Amino acid sequence: MHREPEEGALSVTETSRTLTGEFIRLYPDQVAHILEELPAAEVARLIEATASSNASGLLERLSPRIAATVLGELGDEATRAALRTIPPTKAAPMLASLDHAQRERKLALLDARLAEHLRELLSYPADSAGALMDPRITAFSSELTVEETLRRMRAFKEKELGAIYLMDADGRLAGSVPLGELVTALPETKLKDIVRGTPVSVVVTATREEIVDSLASQRLATFPVVDLQSRLVGVIRYRALLAAAEAEATSDIQTMVGASRDETALSRVSFAVSRRLPWLEVNLATAFLAASVVGLFQGTIERFSALAVLLPVVAGQSGNSGMQALAVTMRGLVLREVSIKDWPRLIFKEARVGVLNGLAVSAVTMIGVYFWSHSPGLTLVIGIAMVFSMIIAGICGASVPLVLKVLGQDPATASSIVLTTFTDCGGFLSFLGLATLLSGLLTDLHP
Repeated sequence: MHREPEEGALSVTETSRTLTGEFIRLYPDQVAHILEELPAAEVARLIEATASSNASGLLERLSPRIAATVLGELGDEATRAALRTIPPTKAAPMLASLDHAQRERKLALLDARLAEHLRELLSYPADSAGALMDPRITAFSSELTVEETLRRMRAFKEKELGAIYLMDADGRLAGSVPLGELVTALPETKLKDIVRGTPVSVVVTATREEIVDSLASQRLATFPVVDLQSRLVGVIRYRALLAAAEAEATSDIQTMVGASRDETALSRVSFAVSRRLPWLEVNLATAFLAASVVGLFQGTIERFSALAVLLPVVAGQSGNSGMQALAVTMRGLVLREVSIKDWPRLIFKEARVGVLNGLAVSAVTMIGVYFWSHSPGLTLVIGIAMVFSMIIAGICGASVPLVLKVLGQDPATASSIVLTTFTDCGGFLSFLGLATLLSGLLTDLHP
């Protein structure tokens, strides 16, 4: 028997919409992951049917390329609501991916102040302080009292305010006051009387690397951004600083192996090839260099063919040992734990590590080679060579980034390619050189 819904009860459609909205609110990351597999037009329709707070959260969590495509499909009302809610530093990259005409149509939907902020962000180079900053910030005169400042701050909608920034009579950044000091100061105290230290800031044109360097030395949660006249133009907030540090660390990983900092997982094939191919050619040249070292001992290898079988063992162990030293040194440089003046200590430390690791690895290698070849002479040669090659690898792993830094180059730039050349040449030279010098001990080997 059909029963009419009771007065005040939700319809099935309304209930479904409520449950969907609640699921999006509680699990936005999972929903965004699912949406990235759907056509952009379908995602746009779903976002338009969702509460504005949930919609902006979803759009913000989509990958920038997909978010830009979805933004282009959104209607005027949904676009306006999303761009009002999404932080400008995240909205700007989405808009930047649209063509000029489409971008201007979207900006025309916003109030003049927000549109101006977004245009300002779009005018700065990618990964610069200007592109990472939030331009929505208000500076206070140093002459204001604490009471006047707090009264003005109550009218702010800003929720991530950890400190207030002060400007002098000429409009230049004069310093900052943490909120903790502000709220505990006497009401009649002037702001200029509770400023501590010199103002710390980054220039609007600073690169991401420079920002991360400043972050490592200053340990601030937010960074004020100033123009060339030291006037406050924005602030880089904590989340943006973390994202910049993470991006800088991952870009170092890419450059260590000869990939470009600018390349992403979804970059165009032509772009990826143009950035990778030059370093692959360099790597090819270094491989021929290592091969030429082997060629010097061609006669020894022809006499004792077992040496060729063991070459990858020596090269592999020395390469791994060198990469360990390289990674530790790179981390030390990034975190400012070491500098050029620490070079002697660092080299001595890695040499000692190479000796101890070399002895341990050599002992295991000698046992394996003896049971394989039953040749005491070959066992002794590879044992000594393993120690020498791992010492060379450790010293080179610590030296390569330091030498690049002395030469004014980025220590991460293709450092693994350079290191591989040294470890391969050092390993081959140690093993084959010793085999040639001690060839009298290898008489029990048969070609």
